[in-house]
This record gives sequence, structure tokens and C-alpha cells, in this order.
Amino acid sequence: MKTRWHIAFLVSAAIAISYLDRQTLPVAIKAIEKDIPVTNQQFSLLQTAFLITYAIMYAAGGKLMDVLGTRLGFTLIMVFWSLACAGHGLASTLVTLAAMRLLLGMGEGGGFPAATRAVAEWFPVKERSTAMGIINAGTAIGMIVAPPLIAFVLSFASWRWIFFVTGAVGLLWTLWWRREYFPPEQHPRVSEGERKELPPAEATTTALGWFALLRFRQTWGVVLAKFLSDAAWYFYLFWLPKYLYDARGFDIKAVGTFGWIPPAAAGIGCLVGGWFSSWLLHRRVPLNRARKIALGASAILMPLILFVPSVPVAWAIALFSVAYFGQQSWSTLVMILPTDIFPKSNVGAVAGLVGFGGAMGGVVFGQLVGYLLDHGHGWQLVFALAGSFHVIAFLIICAAIPRIQSLVSSKNELTPQPAPA
Repeated sequence: MKTRWHIAFLVSAAIAISYLDRQTLPVAIKAIEKDIPVTNQQFSLLQTAFLITYAIMYAAGGKLMDVLGTRLGFTLIMVFWSLACAGHGLASTLVTLAAMRLLLGMGEGGGFPAATRAVAEWFPVKERSTAMGIINAGTAIGMIVAPPLIAFVLSFASWRWIFFVTGAVGLLWTLWWRREYFPPEQHPRVSEGERKELPPAEATTTALGWFALLRFRQTWGVVLAKFLSDAAWYFYLFWLPKYLYDARGFDIKAVGTFGWIPPAAAGIGCLVGGWFSSWLLHRRVPLNRARKIALGASAILMPLILFVPSVPVAWAIALFSVAYFGQQSWSTLVMILPTDIFPKSNVGAVAGLVGFGGAMGGVVFGQLVGYLLDHGHGWQLVFALAGSFHVIAFLIICAAIPRIQSLVSSKNELTPQPAPA
């Protein structure tokens, strides 16, 4: 296997760990509540604590990766968030639990900007969506592992050990990363044949600041689309276990038995979305059409989620699975757009802004969900809102980015590349 595909699997493992770490609290919440009582609104605030620092660090982490480079930057953030995850096990009050969520979000915020930079460094355009699909599939692996792992740990130890175990896994990954990852031009195991297939080195350019990047409607288009689609995604991610507990009468064992099914569909969605767009490019479909066809196909699946509250539990799990599939197919493609449009020197910063927008969508909608549920509005309205967001996001991308094509640097300005997309 070529070195760049080893890199994709290595980064995918890190993303899996990040999703395992962030899922520990939602899945273990019933066990935690025996020691630390948590209402719906307080549960929402715990997720908001994570997402606020996640959003800030997603933006700052993108710039950090541009400054430190992918190898050192990813090392630092993984160590930080692994220690923060382990720290949850020491919490004794809602306040200390919220503090650990703040620190976890701060660390994990740099994960996807680092992943996006790795893809830009290692993969040519026709392979990028496939590579990002593999990396994004790590989200599903982390979510699949979380329910049965937590149920297993709780069968013989307290909920605190869940966080100690998952934190240790991240520290072990760091050793693997330091041994295996180097920039393409420094990697000792890249053959001359593969080196010729890698993206060409760019001329040295000045990385634009956030305010300069926000002058481009392409930036706004992806940021707003991510704001809407991730509002739905973080709802699915954080509230699915609680929905199964509260509305369907599941216990921890039942969530451990069935809670892995939608994440498994998400993993398939990551791979299918990335593969489909790359397949279209290999069939000589222009980049603009290839990305938008795949994005539109993903978005059209999402309104089915609004039927969840009115169907039997088996069908509810099936509909969640369709939504997870469509969301992660969509997410894979949206995360690759900054590499399609912006020079490598600006990819980290743009990816950071996009992630900031997504996390803030999760904050706003998460607070709204907590308010609606605690004030008697029920799940039907919540699912109806979540089911509409991806369709609106797709329309925003089409309006803000009429043509997906590379911008090239000229005198520290970015202008469309003259070659056809």
C-alpha cells in the first residue's frame, strides 16, 4: 500500500479516538446521573461547554496547524485532549464536569483542521474525497465502539474508568503518530514513484488572515452550510442515546446493543460519499458538478428523520441510520471543499472557520433542543427542524459557490484559476 493511504488510516484512527472521547458522556449519562444529577437543560449546557471551546479552537487550530505544521500540531492537541478526557473521571460536581468538557473541546478542535491539512499535503485532487472519506469514517468507528465499550466497562467498574481508559488510548496513538507521520518531502518511506504522484509544492505565499478570507463568498458559503448541517449532526450525535433512554425506554445495555447501528451506517456514508465524488471525477465529470451531485444526493436523504417519533423503534433506528449515512457522506464532501478551492497555505485557516461555524450551529440548536424538550414541545418539532437543515445548506452552497474551482495566489490576493474546473 502506498504511504499516503497509510497516512489516511493513521489520521482516521485519531478521528475515531476523538469521537470515542466525545461520546463517552452522552452514552454514560445514565450512570453519571446516579452521582451527579443532570436535567435536559443541564445536559444541553454540558454539550455547549464542549462545543464553545471546540468552535474557538477549531478556528484557532486551523491557524495553529498552518504555523506549527501537521506533525507537531497534531501531537500537541492529541496529548491535550486525551488528558482532558481522562480528567472527566475525576469530576464530582456538574461544574467540574463542565470544566472538563470545556478542556476536551479545546483539544479536539484542532483534529479536523489537522486532518484537512494532511489530505492537502498528501493527496492529489482526484483522490482527496476518497481519502477524506476514509478519515471521516473514523467518526463512525469511534461512535460504534463507544456504546458496547461503555456497557462493558460499567459491567465491572464505575463510570469514571470509562474516561481513564479512553484517555489512555489517545496517548498511545500519539506514540504511533510520532513514529509514522512526516511531511511528504521528509518522509523516509516515500518512493520516487509515489513522490511524483503527490500534489506539487506550491510557491511560497503569505497565508491570509481570517478577516481577509471572509471577504470571499466561497468561505461564507461553506461556513454557513456547515453551521446548518452540523446543527443537525451534533443533535444526532449527542441526543440519540438520550432520546433512546427517555422516549423509547432503553437502558444502558440496550443502547450498547443497538446504539452502534446508526454509526455503522455513518461509516458507510463516509466511504460512499468520498468514493462517489472521486468516481465521478475519474469519469471526467467536472469538479464543480462532481462535488454538487454528491452533496445533493446526500442532502436529499435527510428529511426522512422527521418520521422518527411516529414509527416503531426498529424503524426509528433504521431512519437514524439513513440520517447518519447521509450526514457523513455530506460531511466528507463539505470538509474537502476548502482543499478544492484554497491554496494549501490557507487550507488550515479556512477549515478552522468552517469547523467554527459547524460547532456554533451545534451550540445554537443544542440549546434550542434543551429548551423545547424542557418546555413540553416534544421530539416531533425537534426532528422536523433537524431534517430541513441539510437541504437549506445545499441551496446555500449552490448560491454562494456557483463554480467550485481553485483560487490561486497573486500578490497575496486569491483569484479564480483560469483553467476549467
